[in-house]
Amino acid sequence: MNAPERIQQTIRLPDPAGGLHTWQLSQPRDFPDRALRPFNRVALSAAHVVADPLKPQDPWLDCAIDWDATIGYRRHLWRLGMGVAEAMDTAQRGMGLDWPTSLELIRRSIEASRDFPGAVLASGAGTDHLAPEAARSLDDVIRAYEEQVAAIEALDGRIILMASRALARVAKSPDDYHRVYDRILGQVRQPVVIHWLGDMFDPALAGYWGHADAMKAMDVAVDIINRHAAKVDGVKISLLDKDKEIVMRRRLDARVKMYTGDDFNYAELIEGDAQGYSHALLGIFDAIAPAASAALSALAIDDRKTFNEILAPTVPLSRHIFKAPTRFYKTGVVFMAYLNGLQSHFTMVGGQQSTRSIQHLAELFRLADRAGLLRDPGLACERMNRVLRVHGIE
Repeated sequence: MNAPERIQQTIRLPDPAGGLHTWQLSQPRDFPDRALRPFNRVALSAAHVVADPLKPQDPWLDCAIDWDATIGYRRHLWRLGMGVAEAMDTAQRGMGLDWPTSLELIRRSIEASRDFPGAVLASGAGTDHLAPEAARSLDDVIRAYEEQVAAIEALDGRIILMASRALARVAKSPDDYHRVYDRILGQVRQPVVIHWLGDMFDPALAGYWGHADAMKAMDVAVDIINRHAAKVDGVKISLLDKDKEIVMRRRLDARVKMYTGDDFNYAELIEGDAQGYSHALLGIFDAIAPAASAALSALAIDDRKTFNEILAPTVPLSRHIFKAPTRFYKTGVVFMAYLNGLQSHFTMVGGQQSTRSIQHLAELFRLADRAGLLRDPGLACERMNRVLRVHGIE
């Protein structure tokens, strides 16, 4: 008896010209739901938070989290072999997620990680409880960093040292960055990951390290990192410029890892070249976690062909999710989780679901389908149609 023919799923989607056209979905890729083997790259996914739409709140002002769904998503990442970079910009840090809620998120994640032997978890420490306009001196910035580092270390957490809007505001020269980072790195208990977040992700960080020119800024960052190499596990660079990342990678002390934050060129940077490779700390890994896990499993046995076959179709999706204004990429990450049934709604902290247009979301749907990332096409169509109806599209 012949197997039943698969019903081809179709959906009417808006196009950039303002019309509608029928999209025929492809067969999803069958990615494993667990890591096949240990990876030969450190791979951390910056993880999003799931809002609680039923909690009474002012959505633009309050921070209501569905803790069960949020921690459940981290369990999903750990099962796939991913590490979790907690309370970072992907979790809407500085765009809806405040410091008290971030610390509660970190506490709950550390607790949950104990169920996964060997689980990797590192958490963002910054200065975001200090409003940039309230910072009057470098000492204010140092105290703010010290407070968050101490709170995370009290939970036995590892630190990702986030860039500081307050420091970018009060610093007058590269020497001021040296002073702040020398002080904090001299105190941390374990080696940290330093995050250099470009102004395409956060305009308030323009001129970080004391220079508007990225190469001059890199000189300052490399000097600070290499002088403190024993206290720096690695640096995550998020400039969306692969050439600058490679230049910096080759300048780092041999003890210091480069963690790519390049959501445009991650595949080739992770694969590497004759002179080295980057590890990963990526927001896009939240959205493509099953594909990333399968690709990294292939790379672990030097199957570069499979690695590239899996990741290559995900790159156009990632470039779309992270297109300018890049800081709104979190909307696409959460939308992917909604389409794939990993959360029950498309509501975000701070009302951030409104930052991308329905045309943007429709193109995201098409690109995710082309990459084989919609694991249940029927469910994805049903959920996409719900969002279309909210926009008046039947």
